[in-house]
Amino acid sequence: MLRFLTAGESHGPALTGILEGMPAGLPLTPDDINRDLARRQQGYGAGGRMQIERDQARITGGVMNGRTTGGPIALVIENRDWKNWAERDIPPMNTPRPGHADLTGALKYGYRDLRLALERASARETAMRVAIGAIARRLLAEFGITVGGYVIAIGAETAHFTDDPPDYPARFAAALASDVSCPDSEAAERMRAAIRQAKVDKDTLGGIIEIVALDVPPGLGSHVHYDRRLTGRLAGAVCSVPSIKGVEIGPAFENARRSGTQVHDRLTLDEEGRIRRASNRSGGLEGGITTGEPLIVRAAMKPISTTLTPLESVNLATGTPAHTEYERSDFCATPRAVVILEAMVALVLADELLRKLGGDSLDEMRPRFAALRQARLDDLPMDDTPWRFGYDKWL
Repeated sequence: MLRFLTAGESHGPALTGILEGMPAGLPLTPDDINRDLARRQQGYGAGGRMQIERDQARITGGVMNGRTTGGPIALVIENRDWKNWAERDIPPMNTPRPGHADLTGALKYGYRDLRLALERASARETAMRVAIGAIARRLLAEFGITVGGYVIAIGAETAHFTDDPPDYPARFAAALASDVSCPDSEAAERMRAAIRQAKVDKDTLGGIIEIVALDVPPGLGSHVHYDRRLTGRLAGAVCSVPSIKGVEIGPAFENARRSGTQVHDRLTLDEEGRIRRASNRSGGLEGGITTGEPLIVRAAMKPISTTLTPLESVNLATGTPAHTEYERSDFCATPRAVVILEAMVALVLADELLRKLGGDSLDEMRPRFAALRQARLDDLPMDDTPWRFGYDKWL
């Protein structure tokens, strides 16, 4: 349903993006996109590149008179740093950095200079993903769906939450006010101290990010095909972000250490005939399908691979041992990655919503959304009679 492409290099003239499949009639302005682009540039531990760029998206197709047309949406984000590279002789890059795509990119494509891998593998590309994801977020908002996120760990420092049940809107707001995107103010101070120490140590830090989608209707996704399970689609989208090495839905790794009776969300029937869950340890997904509970995706981000402390490597031009040379980078990109992961989750959910509802315009989608089945007894009539598979008729 939704498809997108990005193009461009880290230090090239611009990033380009095309989003196809967005229905007609969605109100959209550059401000809807630029708010998220500004968030991507903010965060304690960011490197010098963010002092140069002032990311703004130009919409060059698919939006007329402030509304989507149903055609492909084209976006451009200029790279201000391009002027510092345009007339510059680029020194050869022969020593791959551990953890980057330098060596693997050369093996894949036969590059004779490692910068060719660096330029496209760079997380600079995620600026366009954030822009495209902001459009998906705008579509979800038309149906009351919210996607937010926050940092729950940086290095060894972990946030602790006392709100039970979780007050996710309050967490989102507190994270937006924090330069490490953490709603726990005490943990946030410890995280800043850890990042400061990483700078002193000429090192880098990773962390864990939690993305939550609220008011997602039940029934998105499917159990009938492997590539339609929303669990897998979300995991793939989130793990496609540079430096993300692990994903869990809800407290999946904690659940793995518990027994089934401790893990599975018990069902009850309320006075209004709605089926309720006593907990949300499933993270909002059962059988690859949304339950209607908050959808929770957690991602593990490794430390940035470029460190001020040189790492052992090999000079591919001379065949001799060498140490890596520093390439400008963040000390900790985890706070800045929150909005990137929000964008990827929003894109997957918007695609699933379109798949469920169909329609080429918002006006066609709205009545279909209102008619979606909910977890009510009235929506779930059961025949309550014996039946047979019936395959024997054709075998």
